[in-house]
Amino acid sequence: MRDTLVLNASFEPLSTVTLNRAVVLVLQDKAVVEQAHPELRMRGAAVDIPAPRVIRLCRYVRAPFRRQAPWSRRGVLVRDRHRCVYCGRRATTVDHVVPRAQGGQDTWLNTVAACAEDNHRKADRTPEEAGMTLLRVPFEPTPADAMLLALRQDDLDGLPEWLARDAA
Repeated sequence: MRDTLVLNASFEPLSTVTLNRAVVLVLQDKAVVEQAHPELRMRGAAVDIPAPRVIRLCRYVRAPFRRQAPWSRRGVLVRDRHRCVYCGRRATTVDHVVPRAQGGQDTWLNTVAACAEDNHRKADRTPEEAGMTLLRVPFEPTPADAMLLALRQDDLDGLPEWLARDAA
């Protein structure tokens, strides 16, 4: 299922929606297509439009301001692009840099994506105690960053330069 990025009328990222929802918003004249998938089209009996990749709402929507993106295991995996921070292979688990057994918390700066093998090898030790190095330092994404990171890499590559540069 492809995700479509929804921009506010002021061009700030608001959310991602399914492709079907994006088409409905466009057909109801609540949004306009800012960027479409180059080879995909949505066709119906009386409709033939490009499949939207980025849509912009026609009216400004006042969204509640959030200072932080909420932490989640899925969010950590998405932030780290499902790559283990210890070896670079596909990550399936979340590891605590400072283990919970030593007082580590579920926070953006204390959790990283890891493959099951490295997570098991590190166990209840810090990376220094286990002799393992982090390939990337964990960071706390802003809510807009988290939204853009949730898009798949092939979708992110096709975004306009001004929008993709914020997600890199």
